[in-house]
Amino acid sequence: MRDNQDYFNVNASTWNKKVAIHAKSEMYNMEEFKLGKSSLNRYELDALGDVNNKSLLHLQCHFGQDTLSLARMGANCTGVDISEKGIELAQNLNKSLQQDAKFVCCNVLDTSKYIDKTFDIVYTSYGVIGWLPNLKPWAKMIAERLKPGGVFYMVEFHPIVWMFDYTSDDINMRYGYHQNEVIHEEYKGTYADETSEIISKEYTWNHGLGEVVTALIEAGLTIEYLHEHNESPYDVLPDLQATSTGHYTTKHQLYPLIFELKAYK
Repeated sequence: MRDNQDYFNVNASTWNKKVAIHAKSEMYNMEEFKLGKSSLNRYELDALGDVNNKSLLHLQCHFGQDTLSLARMGANCTGVDISEKGIELAQNLNKSLQQDAKFVCCNVLDTSKYIDKTFDIVYTSYGVIGWLPNLKPWAKMIAERLKPGGVFYMVEFHPIVWMFDYTSDDINMRYGYHQNEVIHEEYKGTYADETSEIISKEYTWNHGLGEVVTALIEAGLTIEYLHEHNESPYDVLPDLQATSTGHYTTKHQLYPLIFELKAYK
């Protein structure tokens, strides 16, 4: 493939196929969500605090569970995702749950072409930046969409996690921390349902913490903190062990699984 748009098109197609599978999965727990269970985890709940009456932009929202959980907390939410099927389901959930969130289908890098308002909070989480070849336009867009004094918060899998190849039983460190080349993987199932017959075809990119921080600073944001954590809220990697907090960690805790970053404009 010569152009990133080709990669984006393949990824969007894969995510369109994932939506129906994820909506039925135990991980996304749709029935309890519809009954009022929040999809948010401790990290983001603690970091975001009281969002009542605040405007919030959720980037790469999948089918909007976090967006709608934040709307239930009183935020005025807009969600963005590249998957048409994801946005369609998010809009249906929004209607059935009688919320007032807005959802826009677009590549996250093109957000400012579709949304011109600014927000008190921009939020993104778990498995998001790996779909982007370059973080500079991403960070520029975030700065554009934040009000002066607005807060950007992200919680994401640690870059070390993405150095491993999980597509075979013999898991090896295969990809570079600073690797610039695109990573192409095809595998059966999804992180939410490994038994699914779907063939996930994905093009992703690795980004180190230095790249994340520098992109945001160059876009004009001020970093408040960068935290790294051994525990993940999700049991989506091989051989993780449950902790007393209800999270998951590697057996020997030799590297962090999660990082979170807060910045402001």
